[in-house]
Amino acid sequence: MTALSPETLATLEQQAIELPSWAFGNSGTRFKVFTTPGTPRDPFEKISDAAQVHKHTGLAPAVALHIPWDLVDDFTALRRHAEDLGVRLGTVNSNAFQDDDYKFGSLTHHDERIRRKAIDHHLACIDVMDATGSRDLKIWLADGTNYPGQGDLRDRQEHLHDSLSQIYARLGENQRMVLEYKFFEPAFYHTDVPDWGTSYVQVSALGEKAMVCLDTGHHAPGTNIEFIVMQLLRLGRLGSFDFNSRFYADDDLIVGAADPYQLFRILVEVIRGGGLNSPDVAFMLDQCHNIEQKIPGQIRSVLNVQEMTARALLLDRDALAAAQAADDVLGANAIFMDAFQTDVRPALASWRASRGLPADPMAAYAASGYQQKIEADRVGGVQAGWGA
Repeated sequence: MTALSPETLATLEQQAIELPSWAFGNSGTRFKVFTTPGTPRDPFEKISDAAQVHKHTGLAPAVALHIPWDLVDDFTALRRHAEDLGVRLGTVNSNAFQDDDYKFGSLTHHDERIRRKAIDHHLACIDVMDATGSRDLKIWLADGTNYPGQGDLRDRQEHLHDSLSQIYARLGENQRMVLEYKFFEPAFYHTDVPDWGTSYVQVSALGEKAMVCLDTGHHAPGTNIEFIVMQLLRLGRLGSFDFNSRFYADDDLIVGAADPYQLFRILVEVIRGGGLNSPDVAFMLDQCHNIEQKIPGQIRSVLNVQEMTARALLLDRDALAAAQAADDVLGANAIFMDAFQTDVRPALASWRASRGLPADPMAAYAASGYQQKIEADRVGGVQAGWGA
């Protein structure tokens, strides 16, 4: 069994991966949203399910909210509920893509009334952050156009800057804004925030409390995502990750499922750039579990991130630097591959057991009876899903 050094274990001890509340609701394809037994019916039940992931892995101490999907009458009560279960409320995600007024855009819309509505929604999200103690407001926009000539590309960027500036001005002293990008969908001719460069340009114009969010599924095939990670860390603007996997587009599959080597490479650059366990770089999942059970899906996801982090920490950087300096192409690649191909699972299982956690979190959850309990108890009401 490969041993993990005390230094590596101490680093892994600090790792925290935020869970998305929406991962516990029903989701599906653009053709159908599937229902599953035991799905939460309100944000309190979502938090309860998320707490099971942390209970079994020790890796997921925070839960991100989505507004208005997670609106409650009393966010102080929701915060207490989370804390009673050993987790906290994290990033607040806005939603400017499910209202009829946003059909042709939200923060970039040509109509000042609609832009004002979208801005006010984000200000309301900051009010939620004040109540939950959340630091980050995450913004993803569906804004864009389908046809050449449909909208003025430059005007939309100017509107975006003005809208973001008004939202940014409302942030509290210890709060941040993170702007996510996505190269297409649902807009197909152009997207108003299609790439890391556009996000970087927009947040750089706002101030130090505005950062870029990198969703690992939001890139064209063949994109070197680890290069983007390196660049944003180098520029001091990588604020958060949304971890998931893609085969074709924004698939939102379990992170590490499609290309574990890519996840490894990304984490190598995170470590190289000082982003691991940095308070400035939030690790979060953004996934939908359409056909698999949701709580085990999230358990599997955080374990995948932990495993690839452990492998990346095994990379012999001194040997790698020497090989690079000698232009030893094959030697450098072999050092890289040695770390990636190391099986750290037995060592991580032993380490979890030493911390009082299940050695096999997936098996422990299956044996816990929690899934059977929620399937029996959560009968009636409206299951949470896209839009609720």
